[in-house]
Amino acid sequence: MGKILAIDYGQARVGLAVSDPDGRLAFPLTTIAWETRDALFARLLAVIEEHAPERIVVGYPARVGGDEGLTGRQVRKFAARLSRRTTLPLCFADEAHSTEEAAERLREAGHTGRELLARVDAMAAAVILERYLRGGELCFDPSLPAS
Repeated sequence: MGKILAIDYGQARVGLAVSDPDGRLAFPLTTIAWETRDALFARLLAVIEEHAPERIVVGYPARVGGDEGLTGRQVRKFAARLSRRTTLPLCFADEAHSTEEAAERLREAGHTGRELLARVDAMAAAVILERYLRGGELCFDPSLPAS
């Protein structure tokens, strides 16, 4: 299967996780704090070059009833911009409650306060990647304009 990079996109921070080379396990990688759009994409492309994934999974806030919502449109715009900067295939996986699940895992591991906040976005990306690895891909083309 090859390595997969997962992205938990947010307006303040972007969490990243990567799979093992066999695409079986997910590992939190890093968090990128937003500065500018160009800086964000430069850092993402550097991570892509360093880890050489075969595909990218972006967490998408799937909503009951199928309506997209503001966050969904923002994620799709981000994914469309990323797809113009890389030739890697992009897909989406459900991110519902991934941050809450990530925070709970970190608390169980003994992390609190600032330490928890510093790790939660990368851990949320790992949760998203785990869902994808279990067959949780959402099927639509990220290059399509958000509705």
